[in-house]
Amino acid sequence: MRHHLEAWTPAGPQVVPLDGDRLTLGSADSNDLAVPVDRRLSRLHAVLQRYPAGWCVRDLGSRNGTFVNGQRIWQDRALADGDEIRAGSSRFVYRAGAGAAIAGPATEGAASGPALTARERDVLIQLCRPLLTQQLFTEPASSREIAAALVVTEAAVKQHLLRLYEKFGIDGDGDRRRVRLANEAMARLSVTLADLRGSSGGPA
Repeated sequence: MRHHLEAWTPAGPQVVPLDGDRLTLGSADSNDLAVPVDRRLSRLHAVLQRYPAGWCVRDLGSRNGTFVNGQRIWQDRALADGDEIRAGSSRFVYRAGAGAAIAGPATEGAASGPALTARERDVLIQLCRPLLTQQLFTEPASSREIAAALVVTEAAVKQHLLRLYEKFGIDGDGDRRRVRLANEAMARLSVTLADLRGSSGGPA
């Protein structure tokens, strides 16, 4: 068997072949992989899709989310042999199987982010929040907007930003520093989409 899932669900373990080009997962009986006894699965929870380069998984707006190797996914996520998918109370391990294409060189990841204080992280989240609009050329929040969201002074925000520029190695001056800082924070996972969706800020 080549591509398949090892499934552990409330209904018991099973092996699920990935013979077609897509497989839907959810609690409704109409899914390719239906787990009606898993009450934490949405009716149409996630889909696995085959591409020329391999398989990926995508959450379909489920209530409880889809996780790959413990990380919640917000867009298509490419799968590697042994990746664990968690959806509802069920667990699925992707197996590429014998005969799978040999992987190319590993993609280099961005450097991990620096250690941050709780307030520095709050400032970063508010700085990046406008990126949720997904509009082209979206500017990060201004110091005034961050201060209003966190109910602190603009001077305090500017001091936090100065420390953040130093921690992320952002030199120079001007408003473009905020853009570079926001990009670095997102690329190095110091701020995630889940942070932007879930945080509302608060007083210092």
